[in-house]
Amino acid sequence: MKARLALLVLVLFLGAAPAFSQGCAMCYSSAVAASKDGQKAISKGVLVLVFPPAGFMTLGVTLAYRYGRNATWKTPEKRIVLT
Repeated sequence: MKARLALLVLVLFLGAAPAFSQGCAMCYSSAVAASKDGQKAISKGVLVLVFPPAGFMTLGVTLAYRYGRNATWKTPEKRIVLT
Protein backbone atom coordinates (compact mmCIF):
# COMPACT_ATOMS: atom_id res chain seq x y z
CA MET A 1 0.00 0.00 0.00
CA LYS A 2 2.80 2.42 0.89
CA ALA A 3 4.63 1.59 -2.32
CA ARG A 4 1.53 2.42 -4.38
CA LEU A 5 1.10 5.69 -2.53
CA ALA A 6 4.75 6.60 -3.07
CA LEU A 7 4.44 5.74 -6.76
CA LEU A 8 1.29 7.87 -7.06
CA VAL A 9 3.00 10.85 -5.41
CA LEU A 10 6.02 10.44 -7.68
CA VAL A 11 3.86 10.33 -10.81
CA LEU A 12 1.91 13.40 -9.68
CA PHE A 13 5.09 15.39 -9.02
CA LEU A 14 6.65 14.37 -12.33
CA GLY A 15 3.42 15.15 -14.17
CA ALA A 16 3.25 18.61 -12.61
CA ALA A 17 6.85 19.50 -13.50
CA PRO A 18 5.88 21.37 -16.71
CA ALA A 19 3.52 23.54 -14.66
CA PHE A 20 6.46 24.95 -12.71
CA SER A 21 8.12 26.34 -15.83
CA GLN A 22 7.08 29.43 -17.75
CA GLY A 23 5.20 27.91 -20.66
CA CYS A 24 3.90 31.18 -22.10
CA ALA A 25 6.54 33.35 -23.79
CA MET A 26 4.38 36.45 -23.48
CA CYS A 27 3.89 35.91 -19.73
CA TYR A 28 7.61 35.36 -19.27
CA SER A 29 8.61 38.48 -21.22
CA SER A 30 6.14 40.69 -19.35
CA ALA A 31 7.29 39.33 -15.99
CA VAL A 32 10.96 39.91 -16.86
CA ALA A 33 10.24 43.42 -18.12
CA ALA A 34 8.43 44.38 -14.90
CA SER A 35 10.22 46.24 -12.14
CA LYS A 36 11.25 44.51 -8.91
CA ASP A 37 8.05 45.75 -7.25
CA GLY A 38 6.05 44.43 -10.19
CA GLN A 39 7.72 41.04 -9.93
CA LYS A 40 6.94 40.90 -6.20
CA ALA A 41 3.33 41.79 -6.96
CA ILE A 42 3.12 39.00 -9.53
CA SER A 43 4.56 36.52 -7.01
CA LYS A 44 2.09 37.61 -4.33
CA GLY A 45 -0.75 37.43 -6.81
CA VAL A 46 0.14 33.86 -7.71
CA LEU A 47 0.17 32.90 -4.03
CA VAL A 48 -3.19 34.59 -3.46
CA LEU A 49 -4.64 32.60 -6.34
CA VAL A 50 -3.09 29.27 -5.29
CA PHE A 51 -3.73 29.09 -1.55
CA PRO A 52 -7.56 29.16 -1.38
CA PRO A 53 -8.12 26.24 -3.80
CA ALA A 54 -5.31 24.26 -2.18
CA GLY A 55 -6.81 24.93 1.26
CA PHE A 56 -10.29 23.86 0.17
CA MET A 57 -8.94 20.70 -1.44
CA THR A 58 -6.94 19.85 1.67
CA LEU A 59 -10.00 20.38 3.84
CA GLY A 60 -12.17 18.27 1.54
CA VAL A 61 -9.71 15.39 1.40
CA THR A 62 -9.22 15.51 5.17
CA LEU A 63 -12.95 15.43 5.84
CA ALA A 64 -13.48 12.62 3.32
CA TYR A 65 -10.69 10.60 4.91
CA ARG A 66 -12.05 11.10 8.42
CA TYR A 67 -15.60 10.31 7.36
CA GLY A 68 -14.48 7.25 5.47
CA ARG A 69 -12.65 5.88 8.50
CA ASN A 70 -15.56 6.50 10.88
CA ALA A 71 -18.40 5.38 8.64
CA THR A 72 -19.84 1.95 9.05
CA TRP A 73 -20.22 0.38 5.67
CA LYS A 74 -22.38 -2.46 6.90
CA THR A 75 -25.97 -2.16 5.84
CA PRO A 76 -28.61 -3.20 8.32
CA GLU A 77 -30.10 -6.58 7.65
CA LYS A 78 -33.60 -6.58 6.30
CA ARG A 79 -35.78 -9.14 7.94
CA ILE A 80 -38.66 -10.59 6.10
CA VAL A 81 -41.58 -11.33 8.37
CA LEU A 82 -44.04 -13.88 7.04
CA THR A 83 -47.46 -13.68 8.57
